[in-house]
Amino acid sequence: MDRQIFKTIAAGVVSLSVLAGCSSGVKEESKGSVDYNRLSLEEIEEGAKKDGELASVGMPDTWANWVQTWDELEKKYGIKHTDTDMSSAEELAKFESEGENGTADIGDVGIAFGPIAEEKGLTLPYKTSYWDEIPSWAKDDDGDWIVGYTGTLAFITDKNKAKDAPASWEDLKNGNYKVSIGDVETANQAQFAVLAAAYAFGGDEKNIEPGVEFFADLAKQGRLGTNDPGLAQLEKGEVEVAIMWDFNALNYRDQINKDRFDVTIPEEGSVMSGYATIINKHAPNPNAAAAAREYILSDKGQENLARGYARPIRDVQLPEDVKAKLLPDEMYKNVQPVKDPDAWTETTKQLPQAWQEEVLIHVK
Repeated sequence: MDRQIFKTIAAGVVSLSVLAGCSSGVKEESKGSVDYNRLSLEEIEEGAKKDGELASVGMPDTWANWVQTWDELEKKYGIKHTDTDMSSAEELAKFESEGENGTADIGDVGIAFGPIAEEKGLTLPYKTSYWDEIPSWAKDDDGDWIVGYTGTLAFITDKNKAKDAPASWEDLKNGNYKVSIGDVETANQAQFAVLAAAYAFGGDEKNIEPGVEFFADLAKQGRLGTNDPGLAQLEKGEVEVAIMWDFNALNYRDQINKDRFDVTIPEEGSVMSGYATIINKHAPNPNAAAAAREYILSDKGQENLARGYARPIRDVQLPEDVKAKLLPDEMYKNVQPVKDPDAWTETTKQLPQAWQEEVLIHVK
């Protein structure tokens, strides 16, 4: 897929230049004037050790096994890590509002937010040494954002509440399952669930209506749950079937009871999306942020994410015990990334109103 479909023109981005004679990372007074794509990895690593700290947003220990990466970065570079958990939109708002007084170094956002961050001039580009191994759809041309792992919309079924777990969208449509999706007005995961359903019933990014109609029909039948299908709700038995990212579903399943839940990718197909790191243009610790992105995309960093049930963006050889945490590859044969990201971005702006007017009015 042509990377230009994900490329947006950054407005007002300041041209970066190399700090001449910098042999041990970036000096404090010149952090905002350095092109990290022209520094050597050794310079970045030395600078990361001097930074000694890393403040992330939206990258908590419990999500995608980030904790193991933070622990290993501390051992490797002596970097002390802190995180403030927040949504993709909140991350961008924080970068923008703080401006030159930035307090966060790196964030993890849904792929649609990467181009937005670049367009707003919030990002510091860094391609990493793994650049050529990243699919074109999963990166910005200059490294303003790079996908580290993917998620695919999956079904998770509580077998204590449903005798036969649904294997397809048609099963959901024709069965009597109560389906939980979450808040489509605000949640990235829930919005992608609507897109996945649209794909299954003949729609696409420009025509989301088949997905909206599918969930409206469930609502009319009293079979739609709009509360967030999180770990606590699943554990309490409040969810029969939920639609969520595969890495969340697998993680919840194993935390509660692996035998109690079925997790599957719908047979007709589903939507794959990615989560991308963005480095704050005004990061107080930019060397540490660049070193973190480098490590996230390394073989070990990709393995760490897979241990958190996320599918690595690079084609890395995973240990057998890690492979066993993921769904079989054959389940993903009909999975595809968003075909028209620009159209999807526009559709997501209209989706909340359509959801209110066509679906929520029928929720019982």
